[in-house]
Amino acid sequence: MIEINITTKNKQEFIDITEKVISTIENEIQKHNISEGIVVLYVPHTTAGCLINENADPAVKKDIIEFLESHVPKDKKYHHIEGNADAHIKASIVGNSVALIISNKKLVFGSWQGIFFCEFDGPRTRKLFIQIINKVT
Repeated sequence: MIEINITTKNKQEFIDITEKVISTIENEIQKHNISEGIVVLYVPHTTAGCLINENADPAVKKDIIEFLESHVPKDKKYHHIEGNADAHIKASIVGNSVALIISNKKLVFGSWQGIFFCEFDGPRTRKLFIQIINKVT
């Protein structure tokens, strides 16, 4: 398992981690001669998550953040006493993991796709775990 540390700077932000994650995975594919498999990206936090979505137009991530903010506002009366219930709800909606496929010694990834670390309760120092599951033939 590989651990990547991520430092967030804002209360809410989507950080593009595509290049870092893909280069890490590609290095592991070559190093261990992996032909087929699955990669799991996992965020072990309850107020952060990760997602794959369009990365060509930065307005997409802004639209997602604004949608979540309008539907899960910070100032609503929540029951959670720590004051960050909105962050927990947003992280639950986005999710804390994504899966990628390795096929023919290459990561299968769309040309418009990007991988984003989603912060909803920052700024903080966070972790992302990468686990590669090699298909044994």
